[in-house]
Amino acid sequence: MQEFSLSVPAPAEIGIMSIGVPKGSEIELDVRLESVIDGVLVSGTALVQLTGECSRCLDPISDELEVDLQELYVYEETDSRGRPVARTEQDDEDDDQRFVIEDHLDLEPVLRDAVVLELPLAPVCRDDCPGLCPQCGFRLEDDPAHQHDVIDPRWAALGGALESSRGTIDQTDTGIDKEEG
Repeated sequence: MQEFSLSVPAPAEIGIMSIGVPKGSEIELDVRLESVIDGVLVSGTALVQLTGECSRCLDPISDELEVDLQELYVYEETDSRGRPVARTEQDDEDDDQRFVIEDHLDLEPVLRDAVVLELPLAPVCRDDCPGLCPQCGFRLEDDPAHQHDVIDPRWAALGGALESSRGTIDQTDTGIDKEEG
């Protein structure tokens, strides 16, 4: 068993559209490599820096995320002379197994999968972020009482009918009969 603590630069495109790990930022890895019968078991943690934008108000946000890593890397198949057996494309498509290749382990796919699965789908700058006004895009944090007198377009025709009938109602239905008064 061997343990490593190292800092490596982040590869490109770890994340989703609204939040992710900036390319080149430092990733702090604490990993343990254990020799097992089938290969090498990698376990540990990775601490990454996140940047993105709030899904409600579009303000920039930054945070850090610690993810757990665990993956078994199996040894390459060898022939009777100990030479690696060539894998076909069909084998690669059918098998999601990771391999020890010439005594090297590629941790990038494992790290990428672990980080992306832990990212929030709709990151927010804070839990009670009010966001933006859906009609005009005004930032509701600046004025929480911001409102519009907007009629739902499905009811707009009835709103016009109501306005024209109000004038008629005010004049004719006052409860006082003109002939009696």
